[in-house]
Amino acid sequence: MCGRNVLKYKIHREGTNILIMLAVVLLALNFPVWLFLPPWILPAVLSALSVLVYCFVFNFFRCPARRYKGPRKNMVVSSVDGRVVVIERTREPEFIKGEALQISVFMSPINVHANWFPVEGRVAYVRHHAGRFYSAWLPKASTENERSTIGIVTPDGHRVTVRQVAGAMARRIVTYARVGEEAEFDEHLGFIKFGSRVDIYLPVEAIPLVRIGQIVVGDMTQLATLPGYKAVAPVNKTSV
Repeated sequence: MCGRNVLKYKIHREGTNILIMLAVVLLALNFPVWLFLPPWILPAVLSALSVLVYCFVFNFFRCPARRYKGPRKNMVVSSVDGRVVVIERTREPEFIKGEALQISVFMSPINVHANWFPVEGRVAYVRHHAGRFYSAWLPKASTENERSTIGIVTPDGHRVTVRQVAGAMARRIVTYARVGEEAEFDEHLGFIKFGSRVDIYLPVEAIPLVRIGQIVVGDMTQLATLPGYKAVAPVNKTSV
């Protein structure tokens, strides 16, 4: 995992091979253009476009080193960077199997796409679902798109569902979480490649700490408190 790296940023392991292959392809395209297509204007334009493309992909796979410093017991922290698009009471039939509070965060292609654990506890359920690739903005994306579901049981017995949802651009969901392992803040549960969203389902008694449209930061912004939470420090000091 990259979250414990002493550097502020590094490249996520999911992007290493892609960046190497992209560099080879771009170099292979640019070399003959410079060699056989004078004047220099056309080759320069192609090279500039190649640099922009590479920088975009490089930026997508960046992996910031973060460590959550707030209260932990019965706290829910954002799994990802992005914008809150859903806060509503709904039904979660897969792991909670009942009424739940849903908080969803949409990630644009320019956001960090590493996914952190939103609560601490033990992973009790992991399942991947094949599906479509509708825009992640749409409500039906949660149930019809390709997705992975992770169920976590907190030390106080609360059941929390995390759903990685592929979007129109995202064509691969990577899930690191495994049944029986410990879920901890600062650790990655997975990665989604390009624009997508993450849905978090909480007990209906959970209290949201964010609002629709708010920008949140993975492993830093506090999303909600679970039943039994006792305030020991100001919340959401790290939200933006």
